Amino acid sequence: MGSKTPEDQIPGGNGGPTSSGISSGGEPRGVHLTRDGDGSLGGGGDDDGDDDDEDEVVAGSRSLKNAAAADDDNDDDGPRKKKRKPRKKKKKKASAGATAMEQSDPPRVPLSDLFPSGSYPAGEAQAYTKARDAEKGAGLDMNTARTTAAELRYQSRPHLEDPSLLNDYRKAAEVHRQVRQWVQDTVKPGKQTLLEIATGIEDGVRSLLGNQGLVAGDALKAGMGFPTGLCLNHEVAHYTPNPGQKDVVLKYEDVMKVDFGVHVNGWIVDSAFTMSFDPAWDSLLAGVRDATESGIKVCLFLFTSFTVLFFGEDKNADSSMVQTAGIDVRICDVSAAIQETMESYEVEVGGKMYPVKPVRNICAHDIARYQIHAGKSIPFIKNNDQTKMEEGEIFAIETFGTTGRGKLYDDVGIYGYKLDYDAPAQVKLPFASANRLYKSIKEQFGSIVFCRRYLDRLGLDRYLAGLKSLESHGILDSYAPLADIKGSQSAQFEHTILLRENNKEIISRGSDY
Repeated sequence: MGSKTPEDQIPGGNGGPTSSGISSGGEPRGVHLTRDGDGSLGGGGDDDGDDDDEDEVVAGSRSLKNAAAADDDNDDDGPRKKKRKPRKKKKKKASAGATAMEQSDPPRVPLSDLFPSGSYPAGEAQAYTKARDAEKGAGLDMNTARTTAAELRYQSRPHLEDPSLLNDYRKAAEVHRQVRQWVQDTVKPGKQTLLEIATGIEDGVRSLLGNQGLVAGDALKAGMGFPTGLCLNHEVAHYTPNPGQKDVVLKYEDVMKVDFGVHVNGWIVDSAFTMSFDPAWDSLLAGVRDATESGIKVCLFLFTSFTVLFFGEDKNADSSMVQTAGIDVRICDVSAAIQETMESYEVEVGGKMYPVKPVRNICAHDIARYQIHAGKSIPFIKNNDQTKMEEGEIFAIETFGTTGRGKLYDDVGIYGYKLDYDAPAQVKLPFASANRLYKSIKEQFGSIVFCRRYLDRLGLDRYLAGLKSLESHGILDSYAPLADIKGSQSAQFEHTILLRENNKEIISRGSDY
């Protein structure tokens, strides 16, 4: 979920196609698969069942030989009473259905059934470079911004090595992977409305979490991290179907951004992808996806320059090495890599070439518990922001690219609402309905973004006046849909990364992107 940048407030700012029917990025599925576990348990049957049958045949032949020997003894010494041997019970082969559990279509099997051990697959782990080690070896401290204040910030953050925190995050990521796989497999042009797609995603998330979130407080334990964003074409971000809006059916020529979040105990996985059905837009999707990957991996130019300056040129150095964006990396360097990558792509439409432009007034962002935007922002254009990423932080690395102007405006309507993280337990306003609505929102969502569909789902009615009252008093923030000029096309890709002590874990990485 992108963080909109206020007008003129960007910190230090200055100015491969495929022929497949459905595309969700530039590279084929499976390229980035680095996780283990697919939500399926067991091997689907008794692996040594044939050996059991063979053992029984051998045992049977031995019984016949022993019986024959006993008959010979009886002929010599007279009849003897035979002892009946207990029959060996034949083992029943376990059926595949008894040992393997698979996700349903649509996804409704809770993850607790698919992973009974309660341990969920890790994301892709990328090791940090040895840049900081090189600084120490040279007796230098290039990290001049790191002060006691930074250490205090680190101490105030939850420790990302905490097994329960990691498992909560990995569970949320696995839910995201399974639900988005269903979207990519089933959503077709001309068949579903945006409301049906959004409802299918959100029903899937709640079912896999085993929590429908209808009882007060339940949605704060696990559920949607924010309303499902389904933005078509020039609509770039923050659109979701809401009551009273006209049904929109997905068409072949549409380019749809799918952005949804999943949280477990407040730890939010924010990940997005783009679907297109017309191969004409494959280059747009490839450019934006590549730019997101560049935001996750920043070229080693800075580290190489540093080592050459202080140690001399290393003739054995691998020029293809990359420095992963992570601890001590400056935001301005991430932004520069994103812009350079995205602007290297073009889209051909009707014989005319259009550059892929990074969107200027929306940003990637860090995430905190129950807070989708925690304070730090990463623009998609070059800037002079020297702020550093720090150990223990969580970032949503996303990029938006467009064939339009690259500057968004507020469109008609409201995407969703959000209370401040430190909002009081209750408020006193002139309207009793507003006070009651505030209490319900606080109990059900806390500081998590919600939309009017969610209020309808809880059975609340006649709430519009209350929403307006809360918003006008500055208690409730609202988000408008963000759009570029009509006729343009746009795309989005996004991953959540955890800046752990020894590596960066791309928690939302899957086989698709």
